[in-house]
Amino acid sequence: MKPATSKRKRWRRWVALAVLVVLAIVFGRPVWHLITTVKQDVDAVETLPPGYVDDASRLNATKVAEVWPIPSDPDQAEAELAALLKRASESGLPVSIAGSRHTMGGHTIAPDGVVIEMRPFNQMELDEDGVTLRVGTGATWLKVLAYLDPLDRSVAVMQSNNSFSVGGSISANCHGWQPNSPPIASTVESFRIMLADGRIERCSREQNPDLFAAALGGYGLFGVILEADLLTAPNQRYRIDARVLPAAQMRAVYDQRIDKADDVGLVYARLNVDPAALFEEGVVCMFRRVTDEPEGDELPPIKPVELAALKRAVFRGSAGSDYGKQLRWSAETAMTELHNGSFITRNQLLNDPVSLYRDRTADTTDILHEYFVPHDSAGAFTLELARLVTEHRGDLLNVTIRDVRRDEDTLLAYARQDVFALVLLFSQARTDEGEDKMRAMTVDLITAALDSGGTYYLPYRLHATADQFARAYPMAKRFFELKRQYDPGELFQNRFYQTYGKR
Repeated sequence: MKPATSKRKRWRRWVALAVLVVLAIVFGRPVWHLITTVKQDVDAVETLPPGYVDDASRLNATKVAEVWPIPSDPDQAEAELAALLKRASESGLPVSIAGSRHTMGGHTIAPDGVVIEMRPFNQMELDEDGVTLRVGTGATWLKVLAYLDPLDRSVAVMQSNNSFSVGGSISANCHGWQPNSPPIASTVESFRIMLADGRIERCSREQNPDLFAAALGGYGLFGVILEADLLTAPNQRYRIDARVLPAAQMRAVYDQRIDKADDVGLVYARLNVDPAALFEEGVVCMFRRVTDEPEGDELPPIKPVELAALKRAVFRGSAGSDYGKQLRWSAETAMTELHNGSFITRNQLLNDPVSLYRDRTADTTDILHEYFVPHDSAGAFTLELARLVTEHRGDLLNVTIRDVRRDEDTLLAYARQDVFALVLLFSQARTDEGEDKMRAMTVDLITAALDSGGTYYLPYRLHATADQFARAYPMAKRFFELKRQYDPGELFQNRFYQTYGKR
């Protein structure tokens, strides 16, 4: 019996060794990659010198004369703000307006000027109708969601993260991932704005309509928007309906299952950015309203993001690593299958912070692009996008696709017809060479969008040529004429205005 026993032991050892080898092959590299990512993911965001400000690009450190926090009390704020604008005008100081500073082209910065810090101005109240929220424009969506959640209300249109301010969102006329919906301006009933001379005007589609259309999506160039009346939506429970499929089939899914559906509350698509299979596959995530809940069934309150550290490690591990991009796509498709059919509330979906994924290393930074193309041009544009990203060797971390309907409210509109929005995130070196490479790629991508009958989004790097800007936004001439009509002394300025609009 001893020889047989000895053989069984040796066999078990070999089996155990084989299992360990398989486990090492299957899990060793992913685990090691994530461990390495976490070790390297040290917060190295530098502290700016006194008197300097920057934005989310971390490429716009600029000396300013003063950063002025607006008082949180509305009456005090209005009186002191009017005095500040008078002082700045008399001193020849340009004024810019900042919330969470998530633009990337100096849109919140006027060099050597005064920066109004709006975040303290964040009061809010839901109207008696239970639908309209009056909110100070310094409030972040994080605070808005926390206020609305116990009231079973939600934000009607906002970005996919909660870190932005209300004022910044309406000044950039952001769009969301609400299907069949125009940008956020469509949810603005009215707002109050302080002009350069200290006057306060209420603006709506009926009252001061020109100023209403210009200041929404006006990047703070017409005055300080103090508060806005926004339409809200019900907070509801959604069932996740997600599927991974070849990219060529994604449009058909949109046409058949989303465009004509009345139960889809939120939806987005994401493309595979693995360079070895660039844009070959995508995942479409639909969030369908649950309509058969028992009456009186309470929705769970919003809570912090689950598995935040793991999600961050998987995402940050894709920067500068083809293997990391492959691993992320494998993880995302696996999670799609795991979560399919599960439930989540609307407010929980909207409650992710930007910091969950933001680059905080010293040498690189994340840069957003966004292109809007007509539905029928989206396939051809995506092919050209893949070609140009490959040609320029862009470190592409993410492509999300959203549906945006025609904007009939703003003057400087990017969605002048129904479009698909392609939101791109790149990792860029924080060097002159990195900036030059990004500029060259951006110019080519903008040309591709324009040739597809589309446009590009304005809050990001100011790399578009003057001709490209004029071609994408032919209404800009009228926009800047109105700016100087309402602000003849050009008190309100920023780098965007100085690049494309200043006389």
